[in-house]
Amino acid sequence: MEKTTTASLTAKKTMIGQRLNKPDAPDKATGKTRYINDMVLPQMLIGKVLFAGRPHARIARLDTTAAEKLPGVHAVLTGKDVAGLKFGFVRDNVPLKDKVRCEHDEIAAVAAETEEIAQRALELIEVEYEDLPGVFTPEDGAREGAPQIHDNFPGNKSLHFEFKDGDLAEAEAASDFVVDNVFRPHHVTHCCMGTSCAIADFDHNGKLTIWTQTQYPYNYKMDLAPALGIHPGNIRVIQPPVGGAFGSKLDVYPYEPIAALLAKKTARPVKVMYSREEEFKASPTRQSAIIHMRTGCTRDGTLTFRTADVLMDNGAYTSWGPTIPVVMMRTVSGHYRVPVVDFKAQAIYTNNPYAGSFRGYGNVQAAWATAQQMDMLADLVDIDPLEFHLKNAQKSGEVTPQKSILNECVFVECLETAAAASDYGRKRKEYAAERNKPGRYKKGIGLASSIHNAGGAKIHKSDGIGTILKVDDYARVTVITGASEIGQGIDVVIMMIVAEELGVPPEHVTIVNNDSDIAPWDVGVHASRTTFIAGNGTRRAAQKARAQILNAAARALGELAEDLDLRDGSVVRNRDGAPLLKLERLMRQMHFQPEPELVMVTDYYEPNSEPEGAKYSSNSSAAYSHAVHIAEITVDTLTGEIKVDKVTVAQDVGRVINRMGLEGQIEGGIAIGLGYALSEDMRIEKGMLKNPCFRDYKLITAPEIPTFDLHFIESYCVEGPYGAKGISELPTIVIAPAIANALYNATGVRIFNPPMSPEKVARAIHERRVQATSPDGGVIPS
Repeated sequence: MEKTTTASLTAKKTMIGQRLNKPDAPDKATGKTRYINDMVLPQMLIGKVLFAGRPHARIARLDTTAAEKLPGVHAVLTGKDVAGLKFGFVRDNVPLKDKVRCEHDEIAAVAAETEEIAQRALELIEVEYEDLPGVFTPEDGAREGAPQIHDNFPGNKSLHFEFKDGDLAEAEAASDFVVDNVFRPHHVTHCCMGTSCAIADFDHNGKLTIWTQTQYPYNYKMDLAPALGIHPGNIRVIQPPVGGAFGSKLDVYPYEPIAALLAKKTARPVKVMYSREEEFKASPTRQSAIIHMRTGCTRDGTLTFRTADVLMDNGAYTSWGPTIPVVMMRTVSGHYRVPVVDFKAQAIYTNNPYAGSFRGYGNVQAAWATAQQMDMLADLVDIDPLEFHLKNAQKSGEVTPQKSILNECVFVECLETAAAASDYGRKRKEYAAERNKPGRYKKGIGLASSIHNAGGAKIHKSDGIGTILKVDDYARVTVITGASEIGQGIDVVIMMIVAEELGVPPEHVTIVNNDSDIAPWDVGVHASRTTFIAGNGTRRAAQKARAQILNAAARALGELAEDLDLRDGSVVRNRDGAPLLKLERLMRQMHFQPEPELVMVTDYYEPNSEPEGAKYSSNSSAAYSHAVHIAEITVDTLTGEIKVDKVTVAQDVGRVINRMGLEGQIEGGIAIGLGYALSEDMRIEKGMLKNPCFRDYKLITAPEIPTFDLHFIESYCVEGPYGAKGISELPTIVIAPAIANALYNATGVRIFNPPMSPEKVARAIHERRVQATSPDGGVIPS
């Protein structure tokens, strides 16, 4: 037994709730990190793709002879080389096309010794097209007699969703006020710092190794295999450091099978990497939609019903974008106490870029509509919006029409905290009173909120994760987890959880999670699930290791295991913190005793949730969370420019694990939402993207970031790790409608079609002034 002095007594400390920087942050900040774009393999060829550059056409002639003869070219592929290799959500996509359905359709691909040779080879490919009539809006695509995008999808109909609950006619009759509006959320794209890239290489046994930026390596293998005509077991996925994802890497995209097909044909590694312009044109978008929403309430402000009829722009192919109604309908039906719901959504094929997954996943579009209508109803009822929100806010234990169980619901506390911190009630009245007075600059304040899953989403048979944890001779811990690190900070969360359970410094924990041949199963990084799911899996594995270690220590020390603890790299006595044995010494004793023990444990955690189901009526997440944003803005009524001065946030986080990471996630999520609200807009005209560069596609930059006042409401989720919930998507979801409501407070105008650009805002203010001076007066929405 080691000697103990009073000074050496080890107090019980917790890692949970502390501020810890990400372990990869210094390397990223200093340029040491090697992203996939930096990688070079021996004998690697460069792949380049020829895009159609037109929205809808037949390929009348395609001649690759000159390209094939160019010195340094090793392979040229076209649609005839990949016939039948279909992939995608409904198997409507192929790596290389024999018909053009959108501007970025891949017509041919080459592999060459250098990028310059590959580019020259593309220029030598001769293509003649027969242009076809196009479909550029979902309304046009749904019309009878519209040009068909895919022959096997009549009427251009892709996915359809429907959910109803309650007697709508009765609810409408009981309503004293109804708001009825059409909202048109727009196309935006992810703008990751790193452009899309894949490197593919086959070994002599025909096994493919693909280095790619995917967010879901295990399902990715199953999705990639049909595009190559091989078995998923013959695919190994390695994830290098990712230069941003935000949902954009939650599918297989044509450049990935193209890299693999070129590698197979050349028997050499092939790298395909997009330029920034190619990234803009060929990457997925956030789903554009037309949302016709109606919401009713009684004279005392009690909600009576909500309906939504959604027509979505599917684009030319079906990725994850058209599945967003699964999330959208849960906000329409389950955000606030809505007794009667009628939700319908139809995705329509068009010749536009196709939509994928994007942070917020349908809830950005849904909240844009629901939060504005809540504000409008409060106006009609003539009560303060906060009072209206509080009257209809759910409380713990309530069940939504879709059977989401709202355990540990602190929605009311979020509303009250944000309102008090921002002085919402006073400012709202003050700013509204100034609205019609002279003056170029007007202040406004707006409140918005939303609900989102915070404990995964069981859209697959399993929403679980595997974890392997081992402790070596020197008490260094390795965690092999299915949870991918894509910049969101899950590695540091796992390190903190292991440190908490095993009493080791977090820097003594190594994470292995980037190789599908090594790491165990996980569904992927999406649905605000990773801290919740991976955190639980890690904690359970660490607790198994802890129990094994303490039992061994008890035998070695002649103590009871329950009287011992692990702190600061030692086994200590629980009652006074006296260190009894160094952990690394104990580990060597366990390994080298006559009957050796290896501390290596496994766990598979499956959350307590139900499969989504065809009727969309199940508790599909193990937890749900609310967030409230209050935006304070200044509007230049002459130019229409909106400056966001301050954002007050109150969000249910369950429990804070890494405070620094949590702050970063919320502030970063708001930054994405600010771009959506104010400036980002893919200008697509007749299927052609007109602004494929950062000069013309306006991102929010550092000088435009407002002051943040963040309030973390800890509801202590029973199912979550240490009570934590997933948090990353809500910040992006809520900010845009908060700004829209602030704009109304400041100027009396509403914008239903984002972004709220200076041109739109100035025009709406002008139209309001014209209407106010007309004989009938009044305010018109824009």
